[in-house]
Amino acid sequence: MNIESVREYILLKPFVTEGFPFGEDTLVFKVNGKIFFLAGLDNSPLQFNVKCDPDKAIELREVYPESVLPGYHMNKKHWNTIVVDGRLSANQLKAMIDDSYALVNPKKG
Repeated sequence: MNIESVREYILLKPFVTEGFPFGEDTLVFKVNGKIFFLAGLDNSPLQFNVKCDPDKAIELREVYPESVLPGYHMNKKHWNTIVVDGRLSANQLKAMIDDSYALVNPKKG
């Protein structure tokens, strides 16, 4: 996945807004005014931050240590940085985005 395919996927979700509150090189998606996805547009390969259940965050970091890291510039208990380097499938990436969206959207669409 690249940033455009990720963006298209996220914008299909209800009530999502996109913006650049931290500058023109950090794309942010929110639902109900809460951030659930951030991506630095200058990173190669693509990296993004998503919210995650704390226990699941640790598990993912242990299983995929090269691709799932503690959230860069975020609360490392609740956020992971995902490196899109081909080790995780598109479905796995989408599941992480979905989980993050669900954590900050109690209405779940």
